[in-house]
Amino acid sequence: MQTVCLGRSGLIVPRNGFGALPIQRISKNDAARLVRRALDGGMYYFDTARFYTDSEEKLGYALEGRRHEVIVSTKTGAATADGFWADLHTSLRLLRTDYVDLYQFHNPAFCPKPEDESGLYEAMAEAVRQGKVLHVGITNHRQHVAHEAIESGLYETLQYPFSYLASAADEQIVADTAAHNMGFIAMKGLSGGLINHAATAYAFLAQYTHVAPIWGIQRESELDEWLSFQDNPPVLTDEMLRRIEHDRKELSGDFCRGCGYCQPCPAGIQIEDCNRMSLFLRRAPHSVYLTQEWAYKMQKIEGCLHCNHCVQHCPYGLDTPNLLVKNYEDFKQFWANR
Repeated sequence: MQTVCLGRSGLIVPRNGFGALPIQRISKNDAARLVRRALDGGMYYFDTARFYTDSEEKLGYALEGRRHEVIVSTKTGAATADGFWADLHTSLRLLRTDYVDLYQFHNPAFCPKPEDESGLYEAMAEAVRQGKVLHVGITNHRQHVAHEAIESGLYETLQYPFSYLASAADEQIVADTAAHNMGFIAMKGLSGGLINHAATAYAFLAQYTHVAPIWGIQRESELDEWLSFQDNPPVLTDEMLRRIEHDRKELSGDFCRGCGYCQPCPAGIQIEDCNRMSLFLRRAPHSVYLTQEWAYKMQKIEGCLHCNHCVQHCPYGLDTPNLLVKNYEDFKQFWANR
């Protein structure tokens, strides 16, 4: 099994980390079976967040009695010290543990630092002193916050989107974390579902020896594929390189990464999926998306309030309302010709 050291934290994690965001979409018992199967198969690093509804609760239930076998990271999106402590105590209770291996600030709009008046970093430092947090990290989708976190020297790890669709600026962030002996946790390794060949995604990221990917897992079939890489890790082939080149051309320009920070939409639009419909229709069987259910979801775009809530919350600066219209027009053409 391939492993990665998360920089100066010293945490050794498998290259296949279990992203626990998707288990909020399945039942408690199904989630427990999935998590335990993953652990039995060697996936002993689990990443969740307070923001992921009942993900922490399901993870705590699944791992009860096996805490000593795993590394668990979670996140707080708190904006104040009081909120930080409330989140941490809730996470500890739901995860059924008295400590978190890695506690991360969850996509803050700024880089928390000592004496910045938010009190967040001081609260984190106190949690470390109390033994409730063993290692400190930060997650982000914004390049300027990521750079500031790296340069600050305050964080042991950075969790940031990274896949073979990454930009040159993203590649530089990865290189900078290595230069600062900072652990790099790659989220969105499948670019929110736009990359549809897991072996190629894995092999690309495996070139970066200090990068630890976490893969969002919801189904047993997905888990089986990732577990198959434990003892037989894919390596880049000429065919994979051609696939990467093709995908980069097809997915060049502005596209939604599916991070979900634009939600909730006041008009009830499922933005992170509707905004990628054109790509889904070209990269998956049409029958999956040309359904009455998806037609109903896409039709909601007609009710856009143009409130710009999505624009203000998009870490990639996308013109989301305009992209939604383009995706809807594309969907209607496919629908008419189905």
